[in-house]
Amino acid sequence: MTAARVVLNYRDYAALPNDGRRYEIHEGELSVTPAPSPKHQIVSANLVRALDAHVRSRRLGLVLYAPLDIILSDTTVVQPDIVYLDQTRAGAITSRGIEGPPTLVIEILSPSTSEADRHTKLQLYARHRIPHYWIVDPDARVVEAYALGVERYVLSSRISGDGALSAAPFSDLELPAASLWS
Repeated sequence: MTAARVVLNYRDYAALPNDGRRYEIHEGELSVTPAPSPKHQIVSANLVRALDAHVRSRRLGLVLYAPLDIILSDTTVVQPDIVYLDQTRAGAITSRGIEGPPTLVIEILSPSTSEADRHTKLQLYARHRIPHYWIVDPDARVVEAYALGVERYVLSSRISGDGALSAAPFSDLELPAASLWS
């Protein structure tokens, strides 16, 4: 006899403790990760500052960072490291978080999240029709930019070393990748 699968929803998620861990539910399954490392946060801060300046100067929308709930369905709530909403998606912001797919989500890899970010979330974000997904790997010093195709993400750009980050939805951005790692 097998045990019945417990499917968590937003109400279950909202009742979880505020204990410094990052809780998410992926199609009803609980995912818990530890707080990010200082290296992760430095890369995140560098990227947020650069993207926010770019977005603000052009009045393109809004750049936000974790922790922030992205409610993709009643059984899928995630907290990407960085989120971008173009102006057409501003109505998705509610008192609970962002309800529905943002324009771009960015995950910065950590040893505890790498597998989920590269596989589970890649598929999850595609199913929920998030147009753009970037994976930032601080150890390899690589940024991979994915664009949503018909059914899945397609790698549209890969920046490494001293290359300049210029990827959709910010095709006019010329961000030196080296500036992310310092």
